[in-house]
Amino acid sequence: MPKSKKTWREKLLEPAQPKIVDIPARMQKAWGQGTMAIARPLDIDRVLRRVPPGRLILVSQIMTALADHYGTNALCPMTTGIFLRIVAEAAEEDRAQGIRPPTPWWRSLKVKGKLNPKFPGGVEAQAHWLIAEGHTIVPGRGKQPPSVEGFQAALAQVDGLAG
Repeated sequence: MPKSKKTWREKLLEPAQPKIVDIPARMQKAWGQGTMAIARPLDIDRVLRRVPPGRLILVSQIMTALADHYGTNALCPMTTGIFLRIVAEAAEEDRAQGIRPPTPWWRSLKVKGKLNPKFPGGVEAQAHWLIAEGHTIVPGRGKQPPSVEGFQAALAQVDGLAG
């Protein structure tokens, strides 16, 4: 009998432990030498839940906060992006089931304040929630996604999983 597909919430709550690895040689030019943590989706969820309404956080801030929390030099950028999507999708499953409040995934931005087209509903859904919190969205040029105008002034200061 085939296994049933896991919900996003089940993926979010998987009991995996954070993993610490040496930064692979192919990544050392960008990330340096040392160790890299592979966080859990739930860790990213906890960081996002600490970002208050009207404030924003860059993916790079999430990565720095969790790397500091784990005592590593970096956080794996590939798994961070994958796990951020799991968090967003699980939050939307929760919203559909009437579970409140959902994790505020829409407050996380890519480099230069760009919206994330891989989030549920694409950049349109993310823009909707950001506008509802008082942000102004600047259209992207060409294939570039939209961004949040003046995002730097709204960045939150979040310390990993502390508190």
